[in-house]
Amino acid sequence: MTNKTDNPLVPVTGKHGQDAPPPVRVKLRRVNANYAKNYPPDGETKVWWRRLKKAFGTTSSDFVNASLLQLQAAANLPSGGISEVGMNAALALIEGVAPKNEIEGALAIQMACSHSAALSVLARFRGGGGSEGRVVALATAAARLQRAFSVQVETLRRLRHGGNQYVRVEHVNVNEGGQAVIGNVKPASSAFRSIDHSSGD
Repeated sequence: MTNKTDNPLVPVTGKHGQDAPPPVRVKLRRVNANYAKNYPPDGETKVWWRRLKKAFGTTSSDFVNASLLQLQAAANLPSGGISEVGMNAALALIEGVAPKNEIEGALAIQMACSHSAALSVLARFRGGGGSEGRVVALATAAARLQRAFSVQVETLRRLRHGGNQYVRVEHVNVNEGGQAVIGNVKPASSAFRSIDHSSGD
């Protein structure tokens, strides 16, 4: 039996409450300052590639390749180097979202990149952030990135659950002589509420 959750970002655990396997990871072999080749940490290329496809919610190898390149660009350290830790942290976030298709996969990638960029901007506040103008610019950029992340989370929720908002009523008190209605209640159309006074009756 699986544990169910209404949170779109919480993965469902396995049978008997077992935890999910560790997130898929990559090892990086540096090619130049801006690019590193991804390869499996344990050498199991086929299993690793299947896990990457599942993590990104796709059956397309091209989508996986493009996504890994995008994550590499977002995982650059402030000093310019590509961070393997940053890459694997982003992959863990994406796999935690558990995208079901490329649309959700793209959103999950954007979320990981927005999160990484926001933290990179916030890290630049070390030592006071510099001049007043620079501090304002950094604070504005960080706020926009954090807001973008929130919008992406909400977009994912709407994709999975529609635009409806659900209200759960845990307890209802009905006084003596009162009535309670359970279910969707819609007000009557104004056309049906109007009374025809044209007759002489």
